[in-house]
Amino acid sequence: MSFRFYTNAISQASRNFAAGLSVVGLLLIGFGFLVFVLRDLFALLAAAVFVFAGVGCGVTALKIFLAQRRLDRSIDSAEPYRENVRIHIEENRYE
Repeated sequence: MSFRFYTNAISQASRNFAAGLSVVGLLLIGFGFLVFVLRDLFALLAAAVFVFAGVGCGVTALKIFLAQRRLDRSIDSAEPYRENVRIHIEENRYE
């Protein structure tokens, strides 16, 4: 006499998980086989992705440098820098 401590829903969920896992495994095997057979094509695609990512990083860095340069110029021309200046504001809140 055997006792079942789990419901049918748990059994069905584990079967669905096993089926999904087997499909993912087969897809990974197929993708690995394609990479093995078409390694030159995949190497070219990977190289293209790296080149485009590098160009994108370079363009973004250039934009940041130029924006920082413009910001530094606008700050320098707006007001001269003063040393040892303290601003003290008195507020009378209870008048």
